[in-house]
Amino acid sequence: MVEKSAGAGRTGVERTAGALLVAQLEALGVPRVYGVPGESYLEVLDALHDSPIDMVVCRQEGGAGFMALAEARLTGRPGVVAVTRGPGAANAAIAVHTAWQDATPMVLLVGLIPVADRDRESFQEFSLGGWFGTTAKRVITLDRPERAAEQVAEAFAVATAGRPGPVVIGLPEDVLTAKTAAPVVPARAVSGGAVSAPQAEELEVLLGRAERPLVIVGGTGWTADAAAAVTAWCERRRFPVVADWRCQDMVDHDSPAYAGWFGYGSDPGLLDALDRADLLLFVGGQYGDVLSGGYTRGNPDAPTVVVSADPDLRAHQRRVDLHLLATPAAFAGALPEGPAADPVWWEGLRAARERFATPGVPVRSEYVDLDMAVAALAERMTPDAIVAHGAGQHAIWAQRFLPRHSFPSLLAPRNGAMGYGLPAAVAASLVHPGRQVVCVAGDGCFLMNGQELATAAAYGATPLVVIADNSGYGTIRQHQQRHHPGRPSGTALVNPDFGALARSFGLHGERLSRTDDVPAALDRALAAVAGGRAAVLHLDVDPEILQPRGV
Repeated sequence: MVEKSAGAGRTGVERTAGALLVAQLEALGVPRVYGVPGESYLEVLDALHDSPIDMVVCRQEGGAGFMALAEARLTGRPGVVAVTRGPGAANAAIAVHTAWQDATPMVLLVGLIPVADRDRESFQEFSLGGWFGTTAKRVITLDRPERAAEQVAEAFAVATAGRPGPVVIGLPEDVLTAKTAAPVVPARAVSGGAVSAPQAEELEVLLGRAERPLVIVGGTGWTADAAAAVTAWCERRRFPVVADWRCQDMVDHDSPAYAGWFGYGSDPGLLDALDRADLLLFVGGQYGDVLSGGYTRGNPDAPTVVVSADPDLRAHQRRVDLHLLATPAAFAGALPEGPAADPVWWEGLRAARERFATPGVPVRSEYVDLDMAVAALAERMTPDAIVAHGAGQHAIWAQRFLPRHSFPSLLAPRNGAMGYGLPAAVAASLVHPGRQVVCVAGDGCFLMNGQELATAAAYGATPLVVIADNSGYGTIRQHQQRHHPGRPSGTALVNPDFGALARSFGLHGERLSRTDDVPAALDRALAAVAGGRAAVLHLDVDPEILQPRGV
């Protein structure tokens, strides 16, 4: 590794706009930039050479973007990605869409052609605003070198304010090399909102009228303290709390208030609770299609309270009786106290959740029983373990059988992007090297960014990666079985030995076809992780089983 100094952070001296940009990133406390190098932003790369910021060199821009999103989810700071123009920006677009729909703060730096070459169909020329204008909170082009620091600070503020999301900054090659004596600028303050005393009283009036209140946690703006405070409040008031899809780490699953999670693969009975609730309190998230069975469920007569720092309440598609313009962290400091609700309501939901989260009776077959394998994994996970997964049927096992006990500890794309799990796990291991990191992947999802095993090996990231191989795109096959039974089409996959692939990178890797072999293999893999190597377990699972059995 190259020794670093703080030379890029100097102020009051003439330097290139690229060096000023890196100095501003330093001033904002950015620890890492994820990316794939390109000749369009050489000045930024050169400034990073002498910077305390680590440049994490990835193997594809989509993987780099997912790593930045994972860092943002774990820290609350915008993740930073650097890519080159044209093809590089195209590859990064999946992360921009994920950041947009998941409301995750991210800053994407894109090298561009020189200003003098614009509108000539130059090599790798494209329209930055045309590509990202509908999936980014703001698209900025740096056309004046003296504004490099100012516009980076602006991007960070926009990315985190209100409903967080991605900001894209275009960096013309010739502007980056221009000299400027402009200094770094202070970070812009971002308000988390607040809950006034009259608003807290109004909320308490609504809660006092409800017999079956339901608290739904999700979205962004959470901290560990806020998650603990809201959970404890729900326990005191006997309010059942349900997590939105892929937000299950916002409440400790051991809490008596935890009633499960909404969304794909969740307990269908929870939708009945959504219909029966006579008050809905959304903290951080909102009523959307995934949560509500396609906008079809939820008592239309139930008063609805939304706690969100987004003044526009994007993606909330139902009535609003009270909007508290605040982040969950701000809301946690103003929780109204009052009498506890009737325990019958929450006890019934809790009992149903415990049944749903219990793996089914083992099944003997020539394949690994994924219910039992994930149960064995859960037994070996630490309370603060970070779980990462992408999109696909494999994610249902992770969501259903791997309990969460701390925030933040779940990395999963709410826009359903495949290929997210492995890059997210690599980033999690870099951000929190002392914590256990587990990636659960499907064979289709894993190979969309499986090349990032190389990044794990290069930077000493140590996730445990468990791959469920059913030789197909399981989610689509399930839809085909429902709509076109007996006619699978376009969903079969042929896979390598993922364990051997891991070993080729110098990592620990095994392939398993028997359930009985899983516990010992998990122990060997975790021993390798403890010794400083990432580990991959390739599980051959029954291609006909597309859902957990449960009890």
